[in-house]
Amino acid sequence: MIKDITIGQYFPGKSVVHRMDSRIKMILDLIYLVMLFVSQTFTGLIATMLFIVICYIISDIKLIMIIKSIKPILPLMIFTAILNMLFIGGEKPLFQWWIISIYPEGIRISAFMLIRIIALIVGMSLLTYTTSPIMLTDAIERLLTPLKKLRFPVHELSMMMTIALRFIPTLVEETEKIMSAQKARGADLDTGGIVKRAKALVPVLIPLFVSAFKRANDLATAMECRCYRGGEGRTRMRQLKIAARDIIAVIIVLAVLAGIILLNCFPIFP
Repeated sequence: MIKDITIGQYFPGKSVVHRMDSRIKMILDLIYLVMLFVSQTFTGLIATMLFIVICYIISDIKLIMIIKSIKPILPLMIFTAILNMLFIGGEKPLFQWWIISIYPEGIRISAFMLIRIIALIVGMSLLTYTTSPIMLTDAIERLLTPLKKLRFPVHELSMMMTIALRFIPTLVEETEKIMSAQKARGADLDTGGIVKRAKALVPVLIPLFVSAFKRANDLATAMECRCYRGGEGRTRMRQLKIAARDIIAVIIVLAVLAGIILLNCFPIFP
């Protein structure tokens, strides 16, 4: 399961989505968030999911990546859905036993929230799948540039966020290697109750923390050796430029947002 985690990974490509300005992609992601939370009916959520699936197809990212982006946090989503079913009341219960009552309203809200969370994760994952860490750094820094007037450390913040995203796949791979090594030495990581499994993870977490600190130290040393001193006076090899495809993408996404708002007023599935 660990090796299926794809959060923070970048898949190089030459699709229209890959070639879009990274600033525009981040803005469109924010509009997509608004689109999700504006959707108040299943019709709007289904339309939003269809829209993001089409974006995956256009970007030449395999649809299996949607499943891989959801898989790591699927148990948490199921747990949240169960809590919603158990604690949201209604008029007439569908099922009742002892203190447990399940209402149609609870099932509806649970399904609605589950679809919304899935759409949120899938949409946010597309940004990192199609945008390199360097371009993400540039986009964050450019979008937060007005905050420099308030002496806000924009460059340092964007650099930290990008490094964190960049090292997620590395730490996942490192965890997989450590777990395989511990299993080869006879460690039992897959059986027993929650407490036993938590204790069994201690021999994995300690080497992982040591490796993470070592990597951080190596990265800091490498940046110092290259005379890294922050964002002042730095130049960029790739200049961000807004092209016609970016403007067209903004118009399309705004049109979809307008459509979602209309579907709230005239839902097919309430």
